[in-house]
Amino acid sequence: MALKKQLSGIEVFSLASGAMISTGIFVLPAIVFKIAGPAILISYFFAGILMLPVLFSQLELGSAIPKAGGSYFFAERILGSAAGVFTGFANWFTITLKSAFALIGIGAFATLIFPNLTEWEIKIIAASFCLFFTFTNLVSVESSGKLQVIMVIALLLILGQFILFGYRLMDFSRVANIFDFKWKDVFLVTGMVFISYGGLIKVSSIAEEVKNPQKTLVLGTIFAFIVVQVLYMLIIFVLIGILPGEKLANTLTPLSVAGQHFFETPILSRIELIVTALAAVLAFVTTANAGIMTASRNPMAMSRDSLLPQLFAKVSKKKKIPYISVILTSVVMLLVILLLNIEQLAKVASLFMLLVFSMVNLSVIIIRYTKLSTYKPSFRAPLFPVLQIAGIAAYLFLIFEMGWEIFTAAGGFLALSITWYFVYARKRVKRKSAFVHMVEKIIDPELKTEGSVLEDELLDILMEMKEIHEDRFDKIIRDAKIFDLTRTITRDELFRMVSESVAEKWNIDPKLVRMKLDIREEEASTLIYPGVAVPHAIPHIVIEGEHRFDIILVRDKHGIDWNEKGDVVYTAFFLIGSRDERNFHLRALMAIAQILQNPKFHQDWMMAKSEKELRSIILLTERQRTV
Repeated sequence: MALKKQLSGIEVFSLASGAMISTGIFVLPAIVFKIAGPAILISYFFAGILMLPVLFSQLELGSAIPKAGGSYFFAERILGSAAGVFTGFANWFTITLKSAFALIGIGAFATLIFPNLTEWEIKIIAASFCLFFTFTNLVSVESSGKLQVIMVIALLLILGQFILFGYRLMDFSRVANIFDFKWKDVFLVTGMVFISYGGLIKVSSIAEEVKNPQKTLVLGTIFAFIVVQVLYMLIIFVLIGILPGEKLANTLTPLSVAGQHFFETPILSRIELIVTALAAVLAFVTTANAGIMTASRNPMAMSRDSLLPQLFAKVSKKKKIPYISVILTSVVMLLVILLLNIEQLAKVASLFMLLVFSMVNLSVIIIRYTKLSTYKPSFRAPLFPVLQIAGIAAYLFLIFEMGWEIFTAAGGFLALSITWYFVYARKRVKRKSAFVHMVEKIIDPELKTEGSVLEDELLDILMEMKEIHEDRFDKIIRDAKIFDLTRTITRDELFRMVSESVAEKWNIDPKLVRMKLDIREEEASTLIYPGVAVPHAIPHIVIEGEHRFDIILVRDKHGIDWNEKGDVVYTAFFLIGSRDERNFHLRALMAIAQILQNPKFHQDWMMAKSEKELRSIILLTERQRTV
């Protein structure tokens, strides 16, 4: 069942930015300062730059393939089901863990307001927030999105006032030390803070629920990246200038500690402490809310594709929400909050994130080279393929810097994913990926392959985005016989080919079909546009039975010699039907006339490179439809 499109541009922005502003700015600066000192400002800048390859690649794929599951769906359709299983689990695992970490992060700041909280009380608070956002996601995606907008606006206002007040108190001599660093430390910190930006590409997981994703998804996500990157740089800049190095390195609440320096009055200092603590809590809960919403779409998408049991694909009839997947994601988050060692899992989550990013960049490279006719993104990643290759190399470098312990964990996860694929998924999935399609074309460029499943799905997505509701004419075109001729032929040769095709399909004498085509042409020329003919058989070719109708499409780039006057035809539509289909015959003629009158049709038709592309051009051409 399709998901409901209900997320606007501001909600996309809020989900993307809310997913980024979390421990990466409220906790992590103090931890990484111990390693690189003031040079952490450079590391945050590098981390933002390293996000550009996957950001642009994800937006290109998301604008062309706005389907639930995001990175999983791209990898599964483009790289294959095995890659899809690994990417789906990794993406779901990463987002779920990051969201759980954010909820636990509430505890560090809750202790500023309630200093006597125990560890289990902190966990209970985190679990309570998890249950609350589970409830909002089960009630309505739209209400959850609107709640996200309110929280993100409040968060941005608090961070804005922190920068404005903090700038006045900065000691700029501390900032001058940012260029006193070791490159090894800067790269290490870059890998550690990189996860702070990871939430940015979560939004592609809910692209299916975004209104006008070709525009809204792109603009909302890019705007979120710019705003958060600027915020990150300014806040780190202010922190370094306000807090002495020793003090910054020995706190887990750097913004709150810095905020206490803004005012001389103890009451105002206490208020600023509480305000920044509330900002942190808002940041954590916005990350968790976005995480539950986006992570839950991964098991749902995998279930749709038979890589997980069908149970996880269930969508509530009224709310259009994948409630089983939402509940599963929340249960895993609760287990992480209550039972697991967070620090080690955070490193593994970072590794999985980098692997997912690499798969996304690889997916763009592959799908571009497949040259699928229905792949029409509204946004194309610049500097292709240099940007994608550079991104993959950078992500693998950061993984290498994380050490062998992480490689071992990744190997175990990869082994489990492959085992699941061979034991459960392989026998249930027969789709041909875009990668396999590309390899077949490289091996034999003349090979007539059926193409990948993705090509047909992209056509359906394009029709959905153009709000095209298929009518009977469209359904006939999907199965229509196509003659894509590569040499100049005569009308008699064409009639012979069409007659044989009709005779084979409908068990009719080909001589009878040919005779009636000739008679129809002699009675009145079927040439209705220069270069276009519509030879039709109704009512002259009567097929035994009822409710039978067929269309044959013909293109000849070299031209068909149509008559003695010298007319040359490049496009022909043949209509064949039973006697009771006369009314539909007229509607089909009207549909063809509207298609031929479209100024873009002739150019696109002649430039099409495959039969599927010819078919999709007719299906995507605007006309009046009667469903």
